[in-house]
Order: sequence, then structure tokens, then C-alpha cells
Amino acid sequence: MGRTSSTKEDAGALFHSLRSAYAATLVNLKIIDLYVGFAIFTALIQVVYMAMVGSFPFNSFLSGVLSCVGTAVLAVCLRIQVNKENKEFKIIDLYVGFAIFTALIQVVYMAMVGSFPFNSFLSGVLSCVGTAVLAVCLRIQVNKENKEFKDLPPERAFADFVLCNLVLHLVIMNFLG
Repeated sequence: MGRTSSTKEDAGALFHSLRSAYAATLVNLKIIDLYVGFAIFTALIQVVYMAMVGSFPFNSFLSGVLSCVGTAVLAVCLRIQVNKENKEFKIIDLYVGFAIFTALIQVVYMAMVGSFPFNSFLSGVLSCVGTAVLAVCLRIQVNKENKEFKDLPPERAFADFVLCNLVLHLVIMNFLG
């Protein structure tokens, strides 16, 4: 029982630190983040609907999902441009944009050629998206304005990023079959 309450407290502390770290973000960037979240949520709703009902007009489904993903990519590019004043985060933002762009290219390739080894397609896209999420976490931890991570050295944050990427890609390779 003691272990469960400790886990709940740790999860609560994690969510609290993420909330306070995000509170330091500029309002313009929060609006763009909200828009990106909405675009991705819309794409997920379309994927769930396709899984439940079927994808008879596959072109319609694919164009809807690609529209949402493309919108999210463009919004991330806009976020990079808006955040240009802070040059130390530009590299991380470009990396996130590149990972999302790579995932989009894989989806377009799957639409044109087909998805015969579906596990390979899914592994590639999940690898890109997972890497982008981990890079965003790195960006949050390295930001000096975040009070929750001010005592965390950047080297430690980067080591966490590398270790989590290693675990992510081990899982992805296992998923390939």
C-alpha cells in the first residue's frame, strides 16, 4: 500500500512540475501548442473512426488525416519562427520539426506505395513521433525559465533524453517482429 501512495505522489509531482514548467511559456506559443494539439486530436479521432467503421473511401480518410498532420507540421514551423528570439532552443525546435516532417513523409509514402509490412510503417512513424515527444521533454528540462528544473544540469537532461531514446528504439525494433 505504501508503494502505491508513493507512486501517486510521484505522478502528482510530475504533473505539477510539467504544469509549472509550461506556465513559463509565452502566450503566443501556448496558442500555437493548443492548435497543434487540436490538429493531432482531430487526426486521432479520424483514425479511431476508421478503425471502428472501416475505411471504404480510403482516399477520403487519408486526405483527412494528412490534412490534420500537415496542419500540425505547419503550426510547429510557425512556433519555431515565433520562438526565434530564443536561439538556444532553435536546434531542438528544428529537430522536433524534422521528426514530425519525417513521420509525414512516411505516411505519404505509405499512401502512394502501400503498407504491406504494416508493422514497419507503424514502427517508423511511432519512432519519429516518440523522438519528437522526447525532444520536447528535453526542451522543457533545459529551459532556464522553468523553476522546476532549474537545479537540473543540461548534461543530465541530455543523458535522460539519450537513455529514453534508446529504450524507445529498442521497443520499436522489438515491434518490427
